[in-house]
Amino acid sequence: MQTRRLGQGLEVSAIGLGCMGLSFGYGPAVERDHGIAVIRAAFERGVTFFDTAEAYGPFENEELVGEAVAPFRDKVVIATKFGFRNGYPKEGVDSRPQRIREVAEASLKRLKTDRIDLFYQHRVDPAVPMEDVAGTVKDLIQQGKVKHFGMSEAGVRSIRKAHAVQPVAALQSEYSLWWREPEKEILPLLEELGIGLVPFSPLGKGFLTGAITADTKFDGSDFRNVVPRFSPQARAANHALVERLQQIAARGKATPAQVALAWLLAQKPWIVPIPGTTKLHRLEENLGAAQIELTGDDLRAIETALADVQIEGERYPESLKALTGR
Repeated sequence: MQTRRLGQGLEVSAIGLGCMGLSFGYGPAVERDHGIAVIRAAFERGVTFFDTAEAYGPFENEELVGEAVAPFRDKVVIATKFGFRNGYPKEGVDSRPQRIREVAEASLKRLKTDRIDLFYQHRVDPAVPMEDVAGTVKDLIQQGKVKHFGMSEAGVRSIRKAHAVQPVAALQSEYSLWWREPEKEILPLLEELGIGLVPFSPLGKGFLTGAITADTKFDGSDFRNVVPRFSPQARAANHALVERLQQIAARGKATPAQVALAWLLAQKPWIVPIPGTTKLHRLEENLGAAQIELTGDDLRAIETALADVQIEGERYPESLKALTGR
């Protein structure tokens, strides 16, 4: 697989693996052996970028990733995150310097490693000056415990403040064909500052695969049950987007998911999507997108086909909007 560069020197595979769903968020956690098998299969197929966080589980996902990559630790990049009180998103944000240092030490142990390659602030903490957050990570970098600093779902002002203290290698934010808000202000800023973008939910939390319909039933622990964009009515309305994607994909003998990922890769050379999956055949499908090169005509055709599709439903319920960083 081809590689891409995030920030000033972090080289990773063009497509990474978001590991969250193996332990958290989309229903019950997978069996440990299966989770390890998925991560190792990704590595065997060229993936060198694995994304986790203390909050995924909490804590279980870091342990899973650490065990899975142990045989080839020095050949991969591990990204993890700090920023929630006690590691639980529902308890609110917490980026106090002391807490950042505590998370770093705990994550190193769970990941069975001596350094964190990319350490993200999971969400901006309005109670802690961004200069203090970036300064604390800078100290960890100087100590050799962290290699690169990242942010997630941060806004323009926060990114500028942080970058002035410690260069930000990557911003992880939602970006896909059904959430294009970053194009307004974030992408121009990242290009200006030389920061990479790591889109999470690049397949619209599974919706852009075409496998989810208005009749799909989610597990009781799947957080999509409370996401307005995944209400049965919204899913029925938003299926128009998938239908257009399916038509485009059929012309190129690809799948909707592959087109959606290839579209992201074509936007900028410093964009590295991290689709997640629990299924080996979906992993194969997703990674196949790296072999698809969309031409200028292809991209214009996609824009034209999707121009009049209006996406229905908010991407977060009201109770979680405070965690979007905006």
